[in-house]
Amino acid sequence: MAVAGIFEHLVHMRRRRRVLRDTFDVRRQFSAIEESCVPSYCHANWFAAYAAWWRLFTAAELARLHAAPGRALDFGAGPGELHYLIGANWRYDAVEADAPLARTLKSLVPDARLIGLNDIEAGAYDVVFALDSLEHNDEPEPLIERLRYGLRPRGVLVLSGPTENLLYRMGRTVAGFRGGYHRTTIGHLNTLVEKRLSLIQLVQGPWRLPLFLVSAWRARGPRDMSS
Repeated sequence: MAVAGIFEHLVHMRRRRRVLRDTFDVRRQFSAIEESCVPSYCHANWFAAYAAWWRLFTAAELARLHAAPGRALDFGAGPGELHYLIGANWRYDAVEADAPLARTLKSLVPDARLIGLNDIEAGAYDVVFALDSLEHNDEPEPLIERLRYGLRPRGVLVLSGPTENLLYRMGRTVAGFRGGYHRTTIGHLNTLVEKRLSLIQLVQGPWRLPLFLVSAWRARGPRDMSS
């Protein structure tokens, strides 16, 4: 990545970390918000923090590359940080099952429309994001099907998650996270998504390390539904 791009990322991180730290008492609320990525975004070690933000930066870039601005759905949205990266050209809807976190999201992103999983409309979204969220579920396949249901014809699903390999687990331990809430790996999730959608692009990182995979998938049109 160009130096200018990294500099922009660091400026964005510094600004948004200040907001998150003013909103959350990360140390006191750690157990309640650990799954939201907020402690990762605010981590004192900037390398650990950048690894978390890298997923958002990469997901937003894949959306810009492969989807036209329109309606976006953020599944497992946490505090809604993705909203600030995809830009004002998108109508931003969010699914966040944790009620206190959803209220905080709405206070931080007043323009967000909070919906439930069952409120997802058929063919409503140009892009659907599921960033480091599906692996927290014992049965991700019905969720993947519901998210696919919300895609417009030729819409894009952007997916990310941890590899759970030895390097990742070592880094997670050093950073102070337990990760016991991860029920599966991004590799398994990609296998499930591949049954329904076509892979466009897959990115490994950060720093090209096999820690996280971020991918973009295209909804199949009538001609390739049988593939």
